Amino acid sequence: MRASRSVTHAWIHGTSVHGSARGTWRIVDVVAALTGPSGVHHGGPFILGIDGRSSSGKTSLANRVHAAIVPSSVVHTDDIAWRHSRFGWDDLIIEAVLGPLREGKAAHYRPPAWEHGHRPGAIDISAGDPLVIVEGVGVGRRELSQYIGALLWVESDPSEVEEREARRVADGELDKAAQDAWMQEEVPFLNAQRPWERATLIGSGTAHIAHDPDTEIVVADRSA
Repeated sequence: MRASRSVTHAWIHGTSVHGSARGTWRIVDVVAALTGPSGVHHGGPFILGIDGRSSSGKTSLANRVHAAIVPSSVVHTDDIAWRHSRFGWDDLIIEAVLGPLREGKAAHYRPPAWEHGHRPGAIDISAGDPLVIVEGVGVGRRELSQYIGALLWVESDPSEVEEREARRVADGELDKAAQDAWMQEEVPFLNAQRPWERATLIGSGTAHIAHDPDTEIVVADRSA
C-alpha cells in the first residue's frame, strides 16, 4: 500500500494506538502525504514531529526520514533536555527553535545547560530547509501542537522495548538507575498527555512484516 492524502487524513482521529498492520509505505510517500493540505503549515519549514516511548525507534525513524528527504534537518529533544529537565523543556524549544522556524528564521541555539556543562556546538537549523523533523518523547504534547505540522507516533511492542532497554544498559549506553528514574517520569507524563490521540499517523517501531527498513515504514490501522 502506498500513502495517500485521503487515507492519511482519515487517520487523524481515533484513540487506539494498537491495531493490525495497515501496510508498508515508502517514507517519501508518507512525508508527501503528511506535508500536504491536511497538515498545519504556518510558514517556514514544515515541522514533522515523531513521538513514542523510550527505545521505540523514534531516533532511527527520524534519521531515516532525514536521509530520504533532502534537504531536511533533525532536532533531537534529548539535546534540548540535556542536563536540564527530562520533560520540562517545551518552553525552551518553542522560544529558541520552533518559534523562529515558524517565522521563517534560522534557529541557532545553545541551551543554558550546554553553557554550564561546557558542551561544544549548537543546534543549528537552516531557514531554507523545507522539512524539519523533531523527535523525542514528548514532542506530541499539547503545548507544541500549534507548531507541529504533523505528528507520527511510533508504537512498539512493550516486550521488545524492554529487551532494547536491557541491551542498552548492558552495553553501557544507559545507566540503570538513571533509566529507572526516567521511566518513573515518562509513564505518568505520557498517560497525562496521550499524544497518540493527536497523531496524524501511527507507525510501528517493532514491525514483523517484510519491508525495507531504510526506505519504508509499516503503519498501523487505527480503526482495528
